[in-house]
Amino acid sequence: MKPLTKHDVEHIAKLAYIKLSEKETDELGTQLSNILSHFDSLSSVETEGIEATGHTTDSNTVMRSDHPEQPLDQNDVLRNAPDRDGEFVRVRPVLE
Repeated sequence: MKPLTKHDVEHIAKLAYIKLSEKETDELGTQLSNILSHFDSLSSVETEGIEATGHTTDSNTVMRSDHPEQPLDQNDVLRNAPDRDGEFVRVRPVLE
């Protein structure tokens, strides 16, 4: 597999909304190319006759039945809120 070009890395960074310096672009290009080469090596693994699976071990998901229920009373929910503004629960901002 050929290494990623600078243009490839800049395109990936743009898609991920990441601003990179020139040095970071070069470092990330090397790191991503190394990661992709590891995945490329998987193509040489013989998988003929191997059943596809989503897990490496047996996995049983136990799910409860999905039955509609009455929603919680708004006043009961707001009574437990640490901070509220009228009929809304106030939370700290996560984005500036």
